Amino acid sequence: MSCLPISLVSASCSLFLLTFGVVSQAQADSMSALIAQKSVQSDYASPSYSSVPSAKVSTRSTIQRVGRYRSSPVNVRPTTSTTYSTTTYSNNNPYANPPALTTSYRYPDVQSQAPRALPAFLSGNYDNVDSEYLPLLSSAEMQSNTAAREVVSTARKMALNERAIVQGGCWDYLDAVFKRAGVTRDTVHKGTYGQGPYANSSEIEVGDWLYYINHGYNGVEHSGLFVGWVDERAKQALILSYAGENRREPARYRVYDLSNVYQIMRPSV
Repeated sequence: MSCLPISLVSASCSLFLLTFGVVSQAQADSMSALIAQKSVQSDYASPSYSSVPSAKVSTRSTIQRVGRYRSSPVNVRPTTSTTYSTTTYSNNNPYANPPALTTSYRYPDVQSQAPRALPAFLSGNYDNVDSEYLPLLSSAEMQSNTAAREVVSTARKMALNERAIVQGGCWDYLDAVFKRAGVTRDTVHKGTYGQGPYANSSEIEVGDWLYYINHGYNGVEHSGLFVGWVDERAKQALILSYAGENRREPARYRVYDLSNVYQIMRPSV
């Protein structure tokens, strides 16, 4: 194997190194150009330059509100409930803390009285008492004791025959009835409007002056003259009631709910 001269070997090496350097520089330039090109392509691939629309991000909450509870028919309560307050009133202002009121009350259905012969003093056409309650009014007047009979008959004359108008309200009317009948009144049950205690139906008698919660008219306090039970179990009774004030209407006989009678004043001679 022959050896090349040292000078020739050196020249060959120099030429190789020069060629390698040129190639390396060309590759480096090519690599730099490629990186720059990729950078430009990356910029144009951003959402602001892309021809493909970017995905939309919803900001709407996926939380659903719970719907309003609706009970099944078996759980539906009657709409005729009444709410009472247990507030005690001050002596200076009895209306300072009225009980909770409701207007959704509905009187339960009651059976009509069977028609019967009426006495002569009830033979007439009246617009302030239903004819079906005239037998009950007749019984109250004819079968009660002396003091009660005087009160019931006096009230009937004032309401049906004279259609008397008394200045004031329910209290003033009944006060006029008792005075005209010539009887006094004794308190046999006394409670309060807001707290009771409320009387049992067995405590109430014909001719009694009652104070009670008027469930048929916003739960206000009211007073009336007890005539008789229409349905004692349901506490439905025929009452002589006087609205008074500026209505200029005679007293009338109506059925009231006596679930909450808080005072009873009884006529006596």
